[in-house]
Amino acid sequence: MISNKYGVFIAVTGLLLGLSACQSNPGKTVYESSPQTRPEMNVSDSGVHSFTLGNGMKVLVKPDHRSPVAVSQVWYKVGGSYEYAGVTGVSHALEHMMFKGTEKLKPGEFSEIIAANGGSENAFTGKDYTAYFQRIASDRLELCLENEADRMRNLQLTEAEFKKEIEVIKEERRSRTDDSPTSLTYERFNAAAFINSSYQQPIIGWMEDLDSMQLKDLSSWYQTWYAPNNATLVVAGDVDPLQVYQWAKKYFGPLTPSKIEPPKPRREVEQMGERRIIVKVPAKVPYLLMGYKVPVLNTAKNENDIYALEVLAGVLDGGNSSRLSQQLVRGSEVASSVSAGYDLYARQQSLFLFDGTPRDGHSVKELETAIKKQIKIIQNKAPSKKELDRVKAQVMAASVYEKDSVFYQAMQLGTLETVGLGWQKKDEYLQKVQQVTAEQVRLVAKKYLINDGLTVAVLEPQPINAAKRKASATTGGRHGR
Repeated sequence: MISNKYGVFIAVTGLLLGLSACQSNPGKTVYESSPQTRPEMNVSDSGVHSFTLGNGMKVLVKPDHRSPVAVSQVWYKVGGSYEYAGVTGVSHALEHMMFKGTEKLKPGEFSEIIAANGGSENAFTGKDYTAYFQRIASDRLELCLENEADRMRNLQLTEAEFKKEIEVIKEERRSRTDDSPTSLTYERFNAAAFINSSYQQPIIGWMEDLDSMQLKDLSSWYQTWYAPNNATLVVAGDVDPLQVYQWAKKYFGPLTPSKIEPPKPRREVEQMGERRIIVKVPAKVPYLLMGYKVPVLNTAKNENDIYALEVLAGVLDGGNSSRLSQQLVRGSEVASSVSAGYDLYARQQSLFLFDGTPRDGHSVKELETAIKKQIKIIQNKAPSKKELDRVKAQVMAASVYEKDSVFYQAMQLGTLETVGLGWQKKDEYLQKVQQVTAEQVRLVAKKYLINDGLTVAVLEPQPINAAKRKASATTGGRHGR
């Protein structure tokens, strides 16, 4: 699968997301005896407790008592795809500024409190969400909820802090995108692949927009999107769901909801032919990126196609036994690396991606031809039972391994809820993948991996002069806030 190589502000899901093995079930309703302190709480068969505060904020709790730790995450329904021309990068910029103090806490004090109590914290911005999280001993969880609620409504945005932080963000962009040939190619690839979808723009923002960004842009964004009725609190770990509810009601419950106008749909227009771009930047090796337009769960007319595309990705690139690895890396040796991937949980129509680097003595054109040959083969002949069994076994294994991480359990819930699918969707994943047939895999390859829906980006390396090499060796990106 294609891993995230384009910056930590992107969160990625894929075939081996490892969702729960439980069957889909709306859950049973538990009515507690004291309405003053006990909520009406839904408890699913997979052990997720869910309830909604009076101001519209959703709360999800996944108890896991194997160790005395907890993860707290607050997810906002806003990210790079919510932005418009001129303010690209504002979601990520606001994420940085959320650590710059409130009416109660000075800049950086929230982080200091978490560290002093043995915890860690950070945040990430994606195309469809922004999330803030802490890992901490479960008996210190209340600190996290208290201070997250504080900055949801009481953030202090000052010009002095903004001027410093926007320069940090620009340097982050330079080090992770502008000075990274593959990341820069990916950015330009997206700009070419989409015409009117907001997935066209980079999450970190165009440098031109960062140059012109003003504090009032962030303030407006904060006032528009940061509200309890546009957020989900997810807690996983050694916790009591009722105690979490009481803390959530205490700290988040008094916050006033906002009138949230959902963003207008920006559906991608139909692609009417293959698109190609060439990116010429200093680099050591060439690079190929290919993407076919495909639906996702949020846009699909037939959900079966989506899970078949997941299995297709696993057949093509699911470890050393996958077709791309066997045929292109070890077989013909046309590629030094090659991968494929697909994100079924995006909010808008997405892409089925291939990327790779040709081996010395081979060209990008040869690599592209080899990838298309593998696509053609699977379009004409369904994968074998052995291949399907391998992919399904990997999914089953991942569904077990993911339970080792309370952070990842929480992230599954937050992602699905925030992109509009509903957290309950996680209970369908394993069952749906197991039901995919070989013929379904062949048919989705034939239906979606077509040239009229293809965009190709090629990185053509330019000479790296001595001064450039020296600068690259001594200049590092600044991560954090």
